[in-house]
Amino acid sequence: MHVRMLTGGLAAACLVSVSLTGGQAAAATPATADGPAAARVVTYDASGAAEFKSAVNRGAAIWNESVDAVELRPVAAGQRANIRVLADNGWPRALPTTLGNGTVYIGRQAVDQGYDTIRISAHELGHILGLPDRKPGPCSSLMSGSSAGTSCTNPYPNAAEKAEVEGNFGGAPAGRAPVAGTRVIVD
Repeated sequence: MHVRMLTGGLAAACLVSVSLTGGQAAAATPATADGPAAARVVTYDASGAAEFKSAVNRGAAIWNESVDAVELRPVAAGQRANIRVLADNGWPRALPTTLGNGTVYIGRQAVDQGYDTIRISAHELGHILGLPDRKPGPCSSLMSGSSAGTSCTNPYPNAAEKAEVEGNFGGAPAGRAPVAGTRVIVD
């Protein structure tokens, strides 16, 4: 499990940067002699995720346990979220707009076919964090998505996926576009 350390002035700087951006994703603070760089905060709104809200929260927690450069947090009341999460009857998909921003759909079609809701949530959030699908792929790869089969319930990113997200957010400016531009990722 990764532990984030904030000390004195660094913690204050992070709080000021979040309040100045109105809860929007802010660029990571560079590492100083006081400690490591602060995680870039990306907020999400799972109020439209219906029966999948707890799976979305668990998927976000898994990313928070797995990487240091970005932290997914539920949006505060009255704030605009970076990520909207919605439930619908289609197939799960992500519509990233810029790195750390977009919309995720947790589609009931995949759930009805037997796919794990926490794996779906973590996978779709991975797209918003800049990861592409890696199909076909083994169950050990979160971004292999549905190609790993319904028996795969692994919701954790592998070492390469973690490293890619760390690279995407390590000092990345807020609003940086995804590598391949805006796209719809249907899994």
